[in-house]
Amino acid sequence: MKITILGPAHPLRGGIAALNERLAKQLVAEGHEVNIVSFSLQYPKLLFPGKTQFSDDNISFDFPVTQEVNSVNPLNWLKTGNKIKKYKPDLLIVRFWLPFMAMSLGTICGMVRKNGHTKIISIVDNIIPHEKRPGDKLLSNYFVNRVDAFIAMSKSVLNDLNLFDSAKQKKFSPHPIYDHYGNIESRETALQKLNLDAQFRYILFFGFIRDYKGLDLLLHAIANEYFDKNNIKLIVAGEFYADETKYLKLIDELNLRNKVILKTDYIPNSEVENYFNAADIVAQPYKSATQSGVTQIGYHFNKPMLVTDVGGLSEIISHGKAGYVVPPNVTEIKNALTDFFENNRANAFTQNTIKEKERFSWDKMTESILSLYKKL
Repeated sequence: MKITILGPAHPLRGGIAALNERLAKQLVAEGHEVNIVSFSLQYPKLLFPGKTQFSDDNISFDFPVTQEVNSVNPLNWLKTGNKIKKYKPDLLIVRFWLPFMAMSLGTICGMVRKNGHTKIISIVDNIIPHEKRPGDKLLSNYFVNRVDAFIAMSKSVLNDLNLFDSAKQKKFSPHPIYDHYGNIESRETALQKLNLDAQFRYILFFGFIRDYKGLDLLLHAIANEYFDKNNIKLIVAGEFYADETKYLKLIDELNLRNKVILKTDYIPNSEVENYFNAADIVAQPYKSATQSGVTQIGYHFNKPMLVTDVGGLSEIISHGKAGYVVPPNVTEIKNALTDFFENNRANAFTQNTIKEKERFSWDKMTESILSLYKKL
């Protein structure tokens, strides 16, 4: 098949770009002709909370990636839509994660559909955003009306999609494993690379720091004296997309300066492996969620994980086997982490993680997409 993926890709950074690139690689391996149409302008600087939208990683692909979509220029939407329309891919796979993108992506999809040939399937990360704004529903409706079918990577998003359109074809397919972030190495090797002391054990909070991800809950949890007495520290690895000062103030108020290691610049792909290999357990104390790429990086590195019972996170982690699923409150997070270290769960959880991750292969994602395509 001739397949176009519409969404972010390198040199844009982040999990959405990473998934698009890895999906394209899988489709090429299965014999399809694939290209990615990415953004020339993804977010205006006014709307972007981080330091830069671009990665310094030197990456090459065995499929074309072009930077064409300007998210705020309607003339560009028409031009890009017309170009893909004329190219006539059999399938257009479009990523949707934020209502702000609905006008650009929806307009492009509406143009492409006019060729009478291309079928359009959207992989929807979120249809109802974590951080809500006026007009979100109107924008999401605009996009949904211009797509033929949907893949949701969590059952909560699948249910949310039915609020917008209950008739169109939809399929649940869990977020596949991010297996392209490096190799599994010994904990000792990773700690040496990070210049961290091997006498301590480490909890890892990884990814962009936004308020809904619950870092404040985790900070309160590790303020318990158990973690200090047992040489357990928290690594916070990821760039602040929220107000940094309130988290730094909280760290001071809880007297955690010696218990929290802040690596709050953007973590390039080439360094991701060091943080996961160094960690004893990965913690995602989210207050709201759909699915998360962080869990799928954790699975790649065979790491036990703690997630909260929000959105689709509990669908990914088997409680008491690959880690913990707990309510998003300080006491439950603290109790689970204490149980992990006090009862030496690491080896058993790691073995279960190796078994569990077989559910999240890339060929299962492509099978879901192509089976949905055949129904259109």
